[in-house]
Amino acid sequence: MTVENSPARIGKTVVIRGEVKGSEDLIVDGRVEGTVTLLESRLTIGPNANVAADLSAKDVLILGQVKGNVVASGRVELRAGCVVEGDVRATRLAVEDNAVFRGKVDLTQTFQKGTESAQLSQAGAAAPQTGVVFDKTL
Repeated sequence: MTVENSPARIGKTVVIRGEVKGSEDLIVDGRVEGTVTLLESRLTIGPNANVAADLSAKDVLILGQVKGNVVASGRVELRAGCVVEGDVRATRLAVEDNAVFRGKVDLTQTFQKGTESAQLSQAGAAAPQTGVVFDKTL
């Protein structure tokens, strides 16, 4: 039985070192070191995940641990119990109570067409001129 539109999954015991790219939704519940790029898809960092990577996706949902910069052309959600150490750049950001976040936030209202890929690939390349700095448990 094949399930259409179900996201790809990196399981709890899987370790990936290097570059992960794709054009479908992805759930990471294992260990990833390097970069994850899903420019047109949703990336979910599961509650068991331990990620040391820069993340770029359309939308990013974080429930586990991330050490690296996060860039989204859409929304970033930090759920209760997650730990994020790195800068976040997105058009929208949602942070639940008991999420831990250490880094800078750049809430860019619009991405210009044609420059979106360049902006997504420059996660953390330069400090944002406007933004909010968090360094505490919410």
